[in-house]
Amino acid sequence: MLNFELKNPTKIIFGKGQIENLGKELPKDAKILLLYGGGSIKKNGIYEQVTAALQGHEFIEFGGIPANPEYEVLLKALKVIKEENITYLLAVGGGSVIDGTKFLSAAALYEGDSPWDILINKIPTTKGMPFGTVLTLPATASEMNSGAVITRAETQEKFSMGGPGLFPVFSILDPQVVASIPQRQLANGITDAFTHVLEQYMTYPVGGHLQDRFAESIMQTLVEVAPEIIKDPRDYEAAANFMWSCTMALNGLIQKGVPGDWAVHMMGHELTALFGIDHARTLAIVAPSHYRLNFEAKKEKLAQYGKRVWGIKGDDIDAIAKEAIVKTEAFFHSLDIPTTLSEYTPDYKGTAEKIAARFTERGWLGLGEHKDLSPAKVQQIIEMSY
Repeated sequence: MLNFELKNPTKIIFGKGQIENLGKELPKDAKILLLYGGGSIKKNGIYEQVTAALQGHEFIEFGGIPANPEYEVLLKALKVIKEENITYLLAVGGGSVIDGTKFLSAAALYEGDSPWDILINKIPTTKGMPFGTVLTLPATASEMNSGAVITRAETQEKFSMGGPGLFPVFSILDPQVVASIPQRQLANGITDAFTHVLEQYMTYPVGGHLQDRFAESIMQTLVEVAPEIIKDPRDYEAAANFMWSCTMALNGLIQKGVPGDWAVHMMGHELTALFGIDHARTLAIVAPSHYRLNFEAKKEKLAQYGKRVWGIKGDDIDAIAKEAIVKTEAFFHSLDIPTTLSEYTPDYKGTAEKIAARFTERGWLGLGEHKDLSPAKVQQIIEMSY
């Protein structure tokens, strides 16, 4: 097992009716900016629950944060923060709203010339404006980690950011919110969380037996509850297990003491930036080809995954590992998630070359757990994903 440090200060408040306790978690003297997305919270009753819980607190609202939190939109929110002397942020939404709030948390205290520099220069945030979250869409675990991803439409770029100053102070997780989530977003959430686990698991063995079992149990739970939650998102038990699995998939626990990959995400971000494809779906496009191209380096973990998560029998490591990739694709397909780029856009030709060129220009010359995934290999993976 590798050396590691683990600190996660986020307070989780989980269960039915917990939104009504929101006010207890907020400083009485705070001036709060309530941030949300396209307005679905005003249709499903969550907005009313949140604003009722905010009675007695001073707050103003900023809505309209898009599904891939857009830099130009966030700059408008940043202007509100500065002009209104906001001291506390409250994100009510899924990963996109929470990621956008993390950017604002960092940008509000940033003393440089342009907040975009935080992303392009990978400046870690050691202290941000405090914020809490009310999760409405399980998927990204942004409610319990310190990372975020921001999109800039103007330049067709999508970059990550983070730092120890970007953990939420608290996050409220009420599984009842799952009942109003459309099936497409439910499928995306399951796929996103499942791939988060794969990125931290599908590398090579280092004797992290407990981490492996944690990761496998999260994937097994997602596989188990996926048909239940798609069939009936009002099923509280399925919703609760789905929500907690998504949070556990990327709250820092399973990645400690083991190598991580994250090349799938870096390639997937480019597909979202170029074509606007849902983040989770870009991961489903890239992951199978990534595992096939890097089969020799990953086959031991692929076979372990095949045996433990999918119950594949036999002694032939190569055969089990290959079947595990097929099972993974079939799982995505069962959620109605296509796994080739051509199923999303007719303009896919030349995409592989463009992404490889971008990685070269940025100096991203060695990705993955072995730091040996070159832009040329990235090009091959994207071409295999057509």
